[in-house]
Amino acid sequence: MGNRDLFPGALEMMILQTLRRQPSHGYALVHHIRRTSKELLQVEEGSLYPALQRMLKAGLVRARWEVSATGRRVRTYELTARGAKHLDGELSKFERMLQGVSLVLAPVKP
Repeated sequence: MGNRDLFPGALEMMILQTLRRQPSHGYALVHHIRRTSKELLQVEEGSLYPALQRMLKAGLVRARWEVSATGRRVRTYELTARGAKHLDGELSKFERMLQGVSLVLAPVKP
């Protein structure tokens, strides 16, 4: 399932939740989401970086340049307090929506 198959806000929630675990650079975010979803979700760089830029502008994440273990400069992103609060609200809304959809899709009892 690619980015286009996700509902609006899903990518942002997954990025913020991943950053809640630890600060990460873009490639690590993509890899974590792919691995954690058991390869069901494939995040494309063309969607990841614009989402990170939107979250930077909104103050949900902050970024800093670092040197990776391989000696390359990488931009590392971390969750801000504002981002954590935003994520909590979005997760709550998502859980309510998922509960509602699950109730509607539940098998019909004879």
